[in-house]
Amino acid sequence: MLSERMLSRAVGVLMDYELRLKPCEAARLPKPQAGKRYMLYMHVPFCERLCPYCSFNRYPFSEDRAVPYYENLRREMLMLAEQGYDFDSLYIGGGTPTILIDELCRTIDLARETFPSLKEVSSETNPNHLIPEYLDELDGRVQRLSVGVQSFDNGLLAQMGRLKKYGSAEEIISRIKLAAPYFESLNVDMIFNFPAQTKDMLINDLAAILESGTTQTTFYPLMASPSVERSLAATVGKVDHAREEEFYDIIWRTLTDAGFEMSSAWTFDRGAGDMIDEYVVNYEEYPAIGSGGITYLEGNLYVNTFSVTEYNEVIPQGRMSVKDVTHFSRHNLMRYRLMMQLFGLRLDKRDFERDFGTSIERALPVELAFLRAAGAFATDNAEELTLTSKGRYLCVAMMRQFFVGVNNLRDQARAKLDGYEKKLIFDGIDDGCEMAPEIKPGFRPM
Repeated sequence: MLSERMLSRAVGVLMDYELRLKPCEAARLPKPQAGKRYMLYMHVPFCERLCPYCSFNRYPFSEDRAVPYYENLRREMLMLAEQGYDFDSLYIGGGTPTILIDELCRTIDLARETFPSLKEVSSETNPNHLIPEYLDELDGRVQRLSVGVQSFDNGLLAQMGRLKKYGSAEEIISRIKLAAPYFESLNVDMIFNFPAQTKDMLINDLAAILESGTTQTTFYPLMASPSVERSLAATVGKVDHAREEEFYDIIWRTLTDAGFEMSSAWTFDRGAGDMIDEYVVNYEEYPAIGSGGITYLEGNLYVNTFSVTEYNEVIPQGRMSVKDVTHFSRHNLMRYRLMMQLFGLRLDKRDFERDFGTSIERALPVELAFLRAAGAFATDNAEELTLTSKGRYLCVAMMRQFFVGVNNLRDQARAKLDGYEKKLIFDGIDDGCEMAPEIKPGFRPM
């Protein structure tokens, strides 16, 4: 689609220009603004294996590294309380936060003691942790769990190096059924548009989602930053966006026909409540703690050190882990609002004018003209903008490029690692494919 290519290119150029890191000398993040709601993001970078497509800060798991890390994560959380923060929501991402379940539970319990307003906790995990010993510990502590599945095709799982570590599609779907009753919302993270993925594979993935009984699913388009392009190409192939719209159309039609509602342009919900993964829609500002965490406050992106060694050194000194910063211009803050609210399926024009002191038509005439010409809006009146099916796909393309830009930001931070840690994280990527002879590619739900 020409409009998608033009939009992707424009967002990519803008992100490359805007997201340039500079050293941050502040010992702590800014204090909260009175009356503003914040969510706390907490990053746990350790994984049992490093997936070739992942650009987040992640390290091969070692208990010697992880135990002191969790201790310092709790210390950094208390620093935010000293700054005056309170949170009604906590999101724990990774990495694999459940990799040391006792340490995770200890951290959640302290968060609930520290922040009186905390109502809900969301956490990520992997399929091999959907077992009774872990689920019993998370029960009552975590309300919203997100499990990274990526695909139910055993051939693709083997290609990604996930089959032996996390189990076959049949095993994973059984574990999802086991886990679902423990949580208010169980989200299954999927990726679409793998180079080796066919339409039949995608249709089978969707059938598995419906079979699993999950309350929510998120389908991300395959995306990569320069740091993982080589390992990605060596395992799953080079990313090609030519089929992306067709695949997306299959996804949203299948899921909405089956009774799912759209919570965002790529998240689908069975009525269990707000989505858990795209906190950037529900919370415009959020402090982040942990190595590799990214904070958004007052138009600034603060990036925490990507070095676990440095993290474990600076926190005991009474400093937070923020290392670099970049600033959005006012114009780009308005573009950011446009993108995020449309990604969340509705932009309130009155809220935009209240917050920026000008109408969106005056603020972003070129952007609106392009989207109107592309047929993106189902509703376009004095109060709101909502999206057509084409508009939803354009938002998927925008967010894909936005996250590629954020991944490039992570690459800038990762480039500052010393030789030992660089070797640790890049040598830890398993870029060899798996294929067990008794496992046949393709999952067929019963």
